[in-house]
Amino acid sequence: MFDHLFSPFRVRGLALKNRVILPAMGTRFCEDRHVTQRLIDYHVARARSGCALNIVEVSSVHTPSAPSMFVSISEDEYVPGHRALVDAIHEAGGTAGVQLWQGSIAVGMDPQAQMLVASDLPLAPGFTLPAVTREQIDEVVACYGEAARRAREAGYDCVEFHCAHNYLPHSFLSGGINHRTDEYGGSLENRARFPLACIRAIREAIGEDMALFMRIDAHDDFLEGGMTIEDTIEFCRWAADAGVDVLDVSRGNIVSAANAYEVPPIDLPPAFNVDNAARIRRETGVPTIGVGRINTPQLAEEILAEDKVDLVVMGRAQLADPDFVAKAREGRVDDIVYCVGCDQGCLDGFADMERFEAITCLRNPQLGHETDWALAPAASPKRVAVVGGGMAGLVAARTLKLRGHEPVVFEATDRLGGQFVTAGMAPGKAEMAAAARSQGEQVERLGVEVRRRAPFTPETLAAEKFDELIVANGAEPVTLGLEGRAPVAVDVLEGRVQVPEGPVVVIGGGLVGLEVADQLATAGHPVTVVEMLEQAGADLGAARKSMVMMKMAQLGVDIRTGTRFVELADGGATVERDGARETLPGAVVVAVGSRPVDNAGLLEAARAAGVPVHVIGDAKSARRALDATREGFLVARDL
Repeated sequence: MFDHLFSPFRVRGLALKNRVILPAMGTRFCEDRHVTQRLIDYHVARARSGCALNIVEVSSVHTPSAPSMFVSISEDEYVPGHRALVDAIHEAGGTAGVQLWQGSIAVGMDPQAQMLVASDLPLAPGFTLPAVTREQIDEVVACYGEAARRAREAGYDCVEFHCAHNYLPHSFLSGGINHRTDEYGGSLENRARFPLACIRAIREAIGEDMALFMRIDAHDDFLEGGMTIEDTIEFCRWAADAGVDVLDVSRGNIVSAANAYEVPPIDLPPAFNVDNAARIRRETGVPTIGVGRINTPQLAEEILAEDKVDLVVMGRAQLADPDFVAKAREGRVDDIVYCVGCDQGCLDGFADMERFEAITCLRNPQLGHETDWALAPAASPKRVAVVGGGMAGLVAARTLKLRGHEPVVFEATDRLGGQFVTAGMAPGKAEMAAAARSQGEQVERLGVEVRRRAPFTPETLAAEKFDELIVANGAEPVTLGLEGRAPVAVDVLEGRVQVPEGPVVVIGGGLVGLEVADQLATAGHPVTVVEMLEQAGADLGAARKSMVMMKMAQLGVDIRTGTRFVELADGGATVERDGARETLPGAVVVAVGSRPVDNAGLLEAARAAGVPVHVIGDAKSARRALDATREGFLVARDL
């Protein structure tokens, strides 16, 4: 079915059974820089499915700058853990690579790790982090060589040199970051000196039979004086001469809005970076990996069939569904749980260390818990009513069915998917609605009974026998008491209310307010967003926020932060900022959040009947979809 995707590939001594790569994504599944069983289980699940190559994440090569939350290969003591990981991947039928990494300012996530920078970097008034010295440069180059030696000793099939995302090698390479005046700065040849020295050290350590990959940015985004694609092509030619065999072509950096290109959200189109990889491949003659929201087997097959790249990174696709490769190989594409680029669990879960202990996934709550959260058959199967067919309810129903329970889904409307479907109404977000439809279809194919247009009431509870009740019927929009005078955003997004031509004032600048502003501005309305907080998009993660705000600027949406809605006025809305009031002309749309559906009567009836109740998702309190699906899984796992 996918002949190109499942064709073999060979480079030096590395033989891959297909073209699918699991890239080196940061997980924080390690402990104090050591490989853990949790990290092994994560990789084994993807290798067992048939992924051709698993690349182990950002492995530190330099001990003083090795952050504790990432794996390290900077000392011999780490080799046994890596060997155990490699052996497990091999036993699962896969091949293993390790990404050699020095993180520059990114290691600042650990205050004990030494930050190495290519050029003097002002961090605060009166404090500048000094550039690495020539002695430190030589030290790090030697560390790359030693790390490569350990990788070979651990049994890895290949190594990848990380030369992107303004980590130290890329920081030297990019004129937008490197402002040195010695032989390591200035011209492209000088800036390339350090990364090329690292490549040569790696090649010498691994020998001639072991493949060397290099992750490289196609070009620098939002960095004045940064790498152009022509610069990258020239450097890649030099890198190939120094021993690089495969180019893993990425985008992004962590010092600008280009950070969004590293873990691209739904706001960026699928395969957005592949044409860059194709050009680099064409002009260097080096085998190349396509990267950037390649999240369906159909898309991957098309890219390979058009001979744009040699291999494809399908990273978050395999986070969302560890069986992605097996399902694609068997043609079971309707059973794949697709990544939707929400970034809530992978990127936000990686960056927000206060809220998350490791990465997770909205579509796959078992990510990082492949073994300890494995589903066990129910000791005592139960008949369970699942009230609400949104994503949380569907995840709960699926999990219950897989464990042998008898779930019955009650959905008050004629469709499944809840707010995911609504989110899919915004421009460019169709993947959300498709994911919701697919989730519902998968649940029904499992044999779950689904009743549409079937509100669950105390009378329903009295009429039928249920052992447990899961309430997941979500939330309803806050209206500000303006019913009949100003529509809520959900009704506008779903087309139930048509906004008249002319300007529009959106009250509320959170995710939903910005999505309805996007829809209206795309349709040609001049839009003003009024947000009481000092920033709009406060409920968005970093990557999504940067993309959404960029689009708001492109559409000319006027965002008024720190501004409070006072009342409707004749032909507009009266708002207030710093004690000053003004009337903004236009139709008014309300997008100030939601509140849980009132289930008091149902909960009292369940209590009286002695039926245990579990309230999850927005029905409990307004929350992110990530939290709702996780709750749906966990309550069903434990029932």
